[in-house]
Order: sequence, then C-alpha cells, then structure tokens
Amino acid sequence: MPVLIRITTVPLSLQKLISGQLPYMRSKGFEPVMVSAPGPEAKAVVEEQKSPLIEIGMTRKITPVQDLKALWQFYKLCKKHKPAIVHSHTPKAGIIGMLGAKLAGVPVRLHTVAGLPLMETEGKTRQVLEVVEKLTYACATKVYPNSTVLKAFILQSNFCGPDKVKVIGNGSSNGINTAFFSREQLDEAKLQELRTRLGIDPGDFVFVFIGRLVKDKGIQELVQAFVKLQHSHPQAKLLLVGPFEQDLDPITEEVLQEIEQNPAIFSVGFQHDVRPYLAISQALAFPSYREGFPNVPMQAGCLGLPSIVTNINGCNEIIRHGENGLIVPPKSLEELYAAMLTFITDKESFARMQSQARQLIVDRYEQTHFWELLLQEYQDHLK
Repeated sequence: MPVLIRITTVPLSLQKLISGQLPYMRSKGFEPVMVSAPGPEAKAVVEEQKSPLIEIGMTRKITPVQDLKALWQFYKLCKKHKPAIVHSHTPKAGIIGMLGAKLAGVPVRLHTVAGLPLMETEGKTRQVLEVVEKLTYACATKVYPNSTVLKAFILQSNFCGPDKVKVIGNGSSNGINTAFFSREQLDEAKLQELRTRLGIDPGDFVFVFIGRLVKDKGIQELVQAFVKLQHSHPQAKLLLVGPFEQDLDPITEEVLQEIEQNPAIFSVGFQHDVRPYLAISQALAFPSYREGFPNVPMQAGCLGLPSIVTNINGCNEIIRHGENGLIVPPKSLEELYAAMLTFITDKESFARMQSQARQLIVDRYEQTHFWELLLQEYQDHLK
C-alpha cells in the first residue's frame, strides 16, 4: 500500500481540518501516517483518524534553529517511510513538509493553502513569510488553495505559476459532514439545559462566534458592535466559543474586560463539539480579517443559521449576500453593527435567509463528494 503522509503544524489541525479523511483514504488503498508537533489532541486524533502520529519539533512562530531541526527530522522520516505522497497543511508544516519531502526524493508533494497569515503582516516579517511561501510552492508538485479568491491572490502575488494551482471542487479543505451537522442529531432536552445554564431566555437573539478569540478574527469589532447593539436591543446576546491566544495575537485589555464583565456576553472557551452552541443561537457573526476556507460558516449554515461574514476569500464564497447571510467589509465596526441590527429588526429578510441556509451548504460542500475529488487527485498524481 502506498504511504500517504499528512503533515500539519499542530495535531489540532489534523483533527479539525481533515476530520474523517484518513480512514477514507485507508479504505481506498493508502497507508496514512500523520506528522505534527506534540500537542494535547495527539491521542484523540490517532483514535479518530485511525492512523499513527509521528511528532516532530515544529513551532507556529518564526524560529530558524528549531525549524532546521524539524526539517532534518522530517527528511529522515521520509527516508525511513518512503511515502508515495506527502500532503501538507498550515504554513510551517508546508515549508517543512514540502522542502523535506523534495530533499528526500518523495515523488508527489501536495500543499493545501487554507489562509495566509502574511495577509495581515507587513515590513520585514511579511517579506520573510513571502519568501517562505514561494519556497514552499516551488518544492510542491501541486498547490491547492481552498478557495478561488485565495487562488487569485496566490497568482497575483506571483508565488507560483497557474499550472501548479488548483481549487478542488467548490473549495474547502474537507467539505462538511452535513449529516453530522444537523439538528436531528441533537437532543432538545440537552439544548434546553445548555440555554438554562448559560442564562439564555426564550426571547433572546443570540449571535454566536466560533474560533480563536484574537484580533485577526475581528473579535474587537464584534464586541464593540455588540455593545452598541445592546443599548437598543437588550434581548441580544453574544456567545463566544473558542480559546484566547493573548501570546500570539492579543485583543486589547478593554475588550477583554468587556467580555469578562458584560452579563450578555458568554465566553465558553474551546469546545470539541460546537453543534449545541450553534443550535441554541440564531445567527453566526464571523468578522474575520483573513481566512482560507472557513469551516464555521458551513457548520452554521448546516444548522440553519444565517451568517454575517467579512468580504474575504472563503467567507464571500460560502455566503451569498442576502441569500444565506450578509457580507460586510473587514475591520468595519459600523458595517458589522448595521448587519447585526438588520438581522434583529428585518424579520422577513432574516427568515428568508434562515430558510435557505442549510440547503445552500448541502448542495455545494457535501464532505464525501470532496473526499472523492481528493482521492482522484492522489490517483492522478501516482499514474
């Protein structure tokens, strides 16, 4: 069986970005092996993906000495396992995986681009990240941006030529399991328990955000827009599902205090199963500055939630303005506030978007269809 190495910087990405893919690929004749840095999700991801995990010393920051050590570790790993394909995700794993695999003579080297941190950086840091990105693509056999807008950005930036770049299907890194993300899978009694525990009343209108609580995700604008909305609509609530990362991309102390002290804002931390939190909410607010092809608006849509997203790649492909949500400019507090206000006050348009939310996702992003297309890519490269 041909060995397939999937490498991400941290095990959480193996768990969240490609959930279910590896058992599927094993059933189709591949021998999957996962590679990442150590992390608390390591044991769970081995069980979920039914594949071994090999840990190497990668970091999520620019750390040249550690990066060279990780490159050497991955090179040796490729020499030992002799994979037919190395497929990388996330920026650090991309450069380690693609360069290490090329040096080791791996014939097929694939890299999925699911968002570019360099979009929100400038100066020397941006220059370094651009060089790393170009080197990653130069070492790859094929590059898969997970949205058409991201593909256009890569080509405009001259990171590589058009022959090397391809979007699989309608975009995404994994599609979505529409049967799993369904209200039929959830127990209404448990949902009511969750509402009661959080203090959500029957007449409340809950905006939910799912993701890391960091500046790049638009958390500052979201909290500020919500506070403004609260004054005229006390039934509004804000539910934040995700961890803070104050060491990597901090939000201001003022916004942090607002989250902690405002009784209408519920911050519940990271949750392995986000479905109950979506199910007790009315709408998704996702004002991120940059994404690849985010899972959260697809998950929300599957559970019947219209979304407010920013006009960035991925988000502006999943959401069709006025059909299953609203699209606002990134970093615009006023436009975000106006969209949230529309959701609460224009009941007719909200109901229309709500009624279309699930079907628009099911029609375009069903997971098993995406897996079939990815398998075809693997098979084509091995011919």
